[in-house]
Amino acid sequence: MLLGTLLVLLLAGAAPASAHAALRASDPEDGSVVRTAPTHITLTFTESVGLLEDSFRIYGPDNRRVHMEEPEHAAGAADTARAALPRDLDEGTYTVAWRVVSADSHPVSGAFTFSIGKPSPTPPAAPQDHAEHPVTKSLYDTGRYLAYIAAALLIGTAAFAALCRPPDTGPLRAPLLFGWWTLLVTTAALLVLRSPYEKGTSPATALDVSAFPDTLSGRPGMALLARVLLLSAAALLLPVLRRRTLRTRVTAGAAFSVGLALTWASAEHASAGIQVPVAMTSSVLHLLAMAAWLGGLTALLLTLHRAKTPPPYDTVARFSRLAFTSVTVLVLTGAYQSWRGLGSWSALTGTAYGRTLAVKLAATVFLLLAAALSRRWTALLARPAVAEERVPALVGASGPPPGPRTTHVTTAPPEAVGPEAVHRRALRRSVLAEVVVAVAVLLVTTVLTGTLPSRAEAEAAKAPAPQVAGLPGAQALTVPYDTGTPGGSGTVQLTMDPGRVGENGLQAVVFGPQGALSFVPELRVTFTLPSKDVGPIDAGLTDRGGYWATNDLTLPLEGAWTMKLTVRVSDIDQVTVERGVRIGR
Repeated sequence: MLLGTLLVLLLAGAAPASAHAALRASDPEDGSVVRTAPTHITLTFTESVGLLEDSFRIYGPDNRRVHMEEPEHAAGAADTARAALPRDLDEGTYTVAWRVVSADSHPVSGAFTFSIGKPSPTPPAAPQDHAEHPVTKSLYDTGRYLAYIAAALLIGTAAFAALCRPPDTGPLRAPLLFGWWTLLVTTAALLVLRSPYEKGTSPATALDVSAFPDTLSGRPGMALLARVLLLSAAALLLPVLRRRTLRTRVTAGAAFSVGLALTWASAEHASAGIQVPVAMTSSVLHLLAMAAWLGGLTALLLTLHRAKTPPPYDTVARFSRLAFTSVTVLVLTGAYQSWRGLGSWSALTGTAYGRTLAVKLAATVFLLLAAALSRRWTALLARPAVAEERVPALVGASGPPPGPRTTHVTTAPPEAVGPEAVHRRALRRSVLAEVVVAVAVLLVTTVLTGTLPSRAEAEAAKAPAPQVAGLPGAQALTVPYDTGTPGGSGTVQLTMDPGRVGENGLQAVVFGPQGALSFVPELRVTFTLPSKDVGPIDAGLTDRGGYWATNDLTLPLEGAWTMKLTVRVSDIDQVTVERGVRIGR
């Protein structure tokens, strides 16, 4: 049932476009002048997109937001979003700010303008779009990285136990439990953080129950929920499977591993772009091979160090064959995915995706060198076992007379024990080196999955630029403050966008005396225009969990304004600093 749901997630809405959505066309077009007010705003993207409650924001010539209906997909077109407009729109220039979620789970945003009748003398300014909240993004990225590690540990350890058959499986219970619990907790955390991650809001909004239906209606949310259900089902079925045959347990474990891999493939780069079915298959095989190799390495290392009896040569040899097969699959699928993501050789050095991929390839080369060293020590470790097989035959041929074969097994010569211990210690060190490099490879892989593929970047460059044409840039200010108390000094970095007459967005970040991020109980900003006797106008900053911001600061006139910044660092200590700010049209 769960696998069927995951397959539906895979194939539903998969269209041959580039990963990460880019705006392909808009109606009205960017910068166009239409004679009559349009009834709808329609945006067409390069791939299917998910819509948010606030996906469209439209601002009129007076810089005030236009109230409109909730956006929806056009009939039968998951890559097209539209929203109905009021019928009484005035003449002038309008700004459309949009934010959607790509099929590969990443939110994207942009803005454009159009005019009714004739352009306004001063185009309205869309407030700065918080494409990503820094704290939310950091938490979400950390969760994704831990989930990758946990999946590799869980799948790889289970594969090592089932396929390499170590005689002492006691050391493997801890990584299995750690992998399962870590994957369950991180997946649940990602599911809770999904809504603020998509909307670019503070983690404090994560527990908004009303946002969960929207989260679970999108493909990324469904994939995370399916992963939680798979992990829960595995915990419930494990006692039953323990009483089954080894073949049944291996089959069930393989199905579970494929299901977990699908929860990643169905909501990341492979789920959107060219050749989706092939890419999905490649992504699943790539993740499983990575887990079998890197997670199996950890299991082997624990077995070498903590097993009551050292693992026999057969166990190490079986893992060596498993690792070789995994590396072969990784090379083949990695080459395909690199071609699919890059699009050209020049992109390897000319794009962020290509440079990150180059770092991953370099780290993988080091990993392969460490693996080759481990194979060498494995081969040397096999020599005592070969000696054990040959000694009984030699003794039977030259010493004892022919007769019934006894059950006595002759051990390796004493001189083989010393080299064997040396080889085993060397194998432990080389496997440890593999594990360390493997963790680095996983980290780079996590970064890579969150980076716009070069092929998509090239296509996005051909689409209309997601910027507001003709709008002025933001003003940035750094204001020092000092309350005169120990630790009561620092700076406040403010960004006002667009820093012109009309509606503005204002963001402020407070830094302490050592330059570290500082959390203060209150931050207030007011604006006064002395020449016109206007003000003070309170910006109304609110704490967004790491920075202070507002999108509703309206400055009605141009001129030399006085900004007063009040920083309160304790219940009794605060300071007010003045700074001149020029506001133009």
